[in-house]
Amino acid sequence: MSGRHRKTLGTIFEDPARSDVVWIDVEKLLGAEVSEGRGSRVRVYLNGVRAVHRPHPRKETDKGALRSVQRFLLEAGVGPGE
Repeated sequence: MSGRHRKTLGTIFEDPARSDVVWIDVEKLLGAEVSEGRGSRVRVYLNGVRAVHRPHPRKETDKGALRSVQRFLLEAGVGPGE
């Protein structure tokens, strides 16, 4: 994992949740299978776990979306200490 990915991962797991994490940085961190869905949706598969979402229309995730990313990463076996 690159230094930039570690920084993004740490930012995702900060408490309280932030509202300024850029979504494309989250996608790059995942390094997972990412496919476009309908509208602004994106499907992400990582370690056998699936999630569907993309923040819209801003480039940054909101706090609720970031909490969803946290849950997804934990379910996929990726935590803040990775």
